[in-house]
Amino acid sequence: MKKTIILLFLAIFIISAVVYAEPTNYTYNYDYWDEQAISPDAYRVSAFLLGTAFDIGHFRDPQGLFIKDNLVYVCDSGNNRIVVLEVTPFGDHVLNRVVNSVLIDGEESDLAYPMDLFQCRNNYIYIADTNNRRILKLDGQWNHIFTITRPDDESIDDFVEFHPLKLVVDFANRIFAQVRGVNKGLMEFDSRGDFTGYMGANKVSFKVVDYIWRLFATQEQKKRMNLFIPTEYNNIALDNEGFVYATNATMSAWGDVPTDPVRRLNAMGQDILIRNGYKKPVGDLVWGDAGGISGPSRFIDVVAFDNDSYACFDSARGRIFMYDFQGNLLYAFGSIGNKEGYFQIPVAIDRMGTALYTLDSRFAAVTRFDVTTYGQKINDALDEYRAGRYESSALIWEEVLKMNGNYDLAYIGIGRAALRQGQYQKAMEYYKLKHFREGYGKAFQLYRKQWMEDNLWKILLIVAIIVLVPAAIKYSIKLVKEIRDA
Repeated sequence: MKKTIILLFLAIFIISAVVYAEPTNYTYNYDYWDEQAISPDAYRVSAFLLGTAFDIGHFRDPQGLFIKDNLVYVCDSGNNRIVVLEVTPFGDHVLNRVVNSVLIDGEESDLAYPMDLFQCRNNYIYIADTNNRRILKLDGQWNHIFTITRPDDESIDDFVEFHPLKLVVDFANRIFAQVRGVNKGLMEFDSRGDFTGYMGANKVSFKVVDYIWRLFATQEQKKRMNLFIPTEYNNIALDNEGFVYATNATMSAWGDVPTDPVRRLNAMGQDILIRNGYKKPVGDLVWGDAGGISGPSRFIDVVAFDNDSYACFDSARGRIFMYDFQGNLLYAFGSIGNKEGYFQIPVAIDRMGTALYTLDSRFAAVTRFDVTTYGQKINDALDEYRAGRYESSALIWEEVLKMNGNYDLAYIGIGRAALRQGQYQKAMEYYKLKHFREGYGKAFQLYRKQWMEDNLWKILLIVAIIVLVPAAIKYSIKLVKEIRDA
């Protein structure tokens, strides 16, 4: 008996250990009624990287994060350096190099609070060397090629001192930089580093009450009022097709939610991001004022995946919001706090394959999140749909439903696949379950058209019977009458 009790307690201890070995990162989604619905974790923490782990001292106020292949570039801004980490085939992180200066014309030039780095497809490295007021272009061996400083252009305001904060380089080697104090859009430079203009300016945001007040205000009052000027972007990223993703904290006219806080810009600076979900991609749909945190989500960075889904990093509440190619929220996770997978001051996000890397300036650490089986199935379903394999996509969504029966997008995904396969009634059923009116309306329209085409001969036959039979009967009666009269 005593042995049995001991074995029982041992089994409970082992089960408890297994449970606590996989902590939740508080993953959730929103349903049709804008209520949070808890879901299985799509990502879990797999590594927490501090500078001390690589014998280089603590990171200090890091501000930038970039990933290419198996290299992780950390802009250790407070230490005026760039730290390059390498991921081994076994998944370990080792130190590759530390860059404190660049050799320019035979002389060492120290970095000063570098805030971002970008390495393009041909391996050229670009550094936003912020406090040196310059952008550096280097080759793959970190040899200096040229330097971009403040352009001599009349479109640049006199007070702008050219502090580049974030940058990307597109497939045509055009450099787009977010510069402090510039609200005309991203500053654009050609492949030689020459300034060519601005791209993707934010729309002007103002309150209607302020606009009306300005109409009646005196000149002195107008001077004391805030000007109606567009706000600046706060981060930019490049997707696999060469489009620029940008985040900003522009508020709506009523000051309640951000106005398109994430955008996808084409070469003309036009926003082409698709927003066909229940709600626009704005982060949290409802929020409170607990813990000294108030207001809507504030996206501080974005990273795009190969299947056109993208993850936005919220600096207000330390959450990561993942959206699909239609703008549907797939899931959200994270928070502000000291727990594993939580953040203090989020500043940057990037990815290595499906793994997400985040940077926190207060923790001075990089956190790696690896996708779970649940998250991978969602990714696989999206990939299959994008590849045109609709039946396979629907089957994977069925597996997702087994893991989370309340996942609205699984129902919508099955309906979407059925719609592509011409199974309009099935699509209508799944869309109706989750109140997806737009999808239901489209499925119903196609179902009605299909039904009309399949039953047109029946309709024509009935019409013919309704029209011709009475006429035939009338003619027969008339003919019989004429015969009798004859």
